[in-house]
Amino acid sequence: MPIDRQVQVLLDQMAEQPGVAIQSLSPGEARAQMELATKVLGPGPSIAIIEDRHVPGPGGMLRIRIISPGGDQLRPGLVYFHGGGWVIGSIETHDALCRSLAHEAGVVVVSVDYRLAPENPYPAAVDDAYEALVWVAAHAAELGIDASRIAVGGDSAGGNLAAVCALRARDRGTPSLAFQLLIYPITDCDLDTRSYLQNAQGYMLTRDAMAWFWNHYVPDPASRLEPNASPLRAPDLSGLPPALVISAEYDPLCDEAEAYASRLAEAGVSVKLTRYNGMIHGFLRRHNFLDQGRVALHEASEALRTMLPAR
Repeated sequence: MPIDRQVQVLLDQMAEQPGVAIQSLSPGEARAQMELATKVLGPGPSIAIIEDRHVPGPGGMLRIRIISPGGDQLRPGLVYFHGGGWVIGSIETHDALCRSLAHEAGVVVVSVDYRLAPENPYPAAVDDAYEALVWVAAHAAELGIDASRIAVGGDSAGGNLAAVCALRARDRGTPSLAFQLLIYPITDCDLDTRSYLQNAQGYMLTRDAMAWFWNHYVPDPASRLEPNASPLRAPDLSGLPPALVISAEYDPLCDEAEAYASRLAEAGVSVKLTRYNGMIHGFLRRHNFLDQGRVALHEASEALRTMLPAR
């Protein structure tokens, strides 16, 4: 279907004030650009508890942010990994989204500041994400989380880390996960899919930008084929927790997100795939401006409530 009217307005506004393509920037410049762009997205809702902590990680201390509606009873937990191509993004850039999920779904969200590439290339982000997940499960009660109702989730590169963490948790037998929320996830290193070629330019995330991200995160092309980098290439997806996969029609990542959902279903995993037609990559984080972003936020929140029901 045609590009969504509200998205087109957004793209037109961006075209009137063109910035420098991300692949022309240094990682530090790209991070600063994303942090600045985040300020126009608006704040998330007020929430009872916001607490930053530092917890042990494989490369040193990791910062996490606990976002909780509060209350006396243990709540479900969502360990969330931000997007940004493993190179940019932070707890701050995704704070509003995490607050919105915590508020609407009634869950405790633990947002993780994993190490970024190229300073810390693959598999540093994977190792950080998994160790943070293990730490949250081990300390669930003190965080107000019911350890039997923990989900993992993320958008884009964060969706990649969430999918990989679910695979690693299955293979290592811990922690037990109840659900995975995969928002337009990166699942493969193939930049020549139909959606990559059709949406290579003009829809915010570009094919050239994704090549830049991959080159920084996994410089060795052979390593990109490993399931810890490209979970779509994992030989077996059985035994994974139920999933909601959200894709966007005008997103270079559309095909690989939907292929991952198909493979989950083929492996016997309960999965729902929702493609948001007319949408672009990153639309859910812009839910304050895009009607379909709000719809997707409601869907994700409802899925969390359904899969992690209150007791």
